[in-house]
Amino acid sequence: MRLSFGRYIAYNSPIHRMDPRVKLFMLIALMASIFFSTGFTGYVLLGCTVLTIFFMAHLRARMLFSLLKPILFMFTVLLIINCFLITNGYIGWHWGGKAEALGPSAPGGKGWFCFSEKAVFNALYMACRIYLMIMITTILTATTQPLDLTLALEDLLSPLKLVKFPVHILSTIISIALRMIPTLIEEAGRIMKAQASRGVDFKNGHFKDKIKSTTSLIIPLLVSAFQKAEDLAYAMDARGYDPHAKRTRYRHYHINFIDIIIFVFVAGIASVVIAQWATMGTSETFYNVWHWEGTGWVFGKIKTGFIPLRIPHIDDFVMGW
Repeated sequence: MRLSFGRYIAYNSPIHRMDPRVKLFMLIALMASIFFSTGFTGYVLLGCTVLTIFFMAHLRARMLFSLLKPILFMFTVLLIINCFLITNGYIGWHWGGKAEALGPSAPGGKGWFCFSEKAVFNALYMACRIYLMIMITTILTATTQPLDLTLALEDLLSPLKLVKFPVHILSTIISIALRMIPTLIEEAGRIMKAQASRGVDFKNGHFKDKIKSTTSLIIPLLVSAFQKAEDLAYAMDARGYDPHAKRTRYRHYHINFIDIIIFVFVAGIASVVIAQWATMGTSETFYNVWHWEGTGWVFGKIKTGFIPLRIPHIDDFVMGW
């Protein structure tokens, strides 16, 4: 299946019909809330919101699995890195220290490599963050035409015109870059097929052979990208495009009632996540859960934010509590 990241998909959905300015600001606010550390609890809330918007846009569910493939590779890489950086897990396998870790204060000291629950949770935490950002970007590009995205960016950045910032040029650059993503992905697929027909093997062989085969893909792709950029520049120049000229519009946007409802809902979710992050660890909530206290697992209580919502142990490992 072709990857739909960066490609506009025409549907008659509430997300497609939204004012592009409201939609862009809403998705940027949702993406910004991802960077606030509220543990897996906050990401479950954000994930449900993003999935709701995704299916409201009538996008196909198989897109979620196609976007998940590169995340699995990132998760593997992050897991290997965390096994070297996080070497004091409660349970797991150590290499270079004690064979089985029983906690940070276990005798035998830390090992220089540890496959533990902390390494898995931290790698999964970062992978979830990246996956949510890719999903939000996909929703934006799949439901907004490039011209609408350019005009929306220009309107949102219009206050910068007071300091003579080239808002129109910047918004045009961003929209062209987003539009070129699916084109370059298709071009990479064509180059891979052409090189494979000439005997280049991208899957098998030693590491050195894979580097050489990757070079045979990257160099033609860069040449093709620069050629397409040059052709686009010539086409814009032939049509008399002047980025500094005073411009008028034939498209005028209007904010509808449904746009306000969707925006208030998503902004409310983002505000809850940010407020939970700001107050995290200030309110004690009693749970009948297990936690580690050096010598064994015992019952106890955990600290949460202004709403009594948290996934025990998993959030503790990730957030260092």
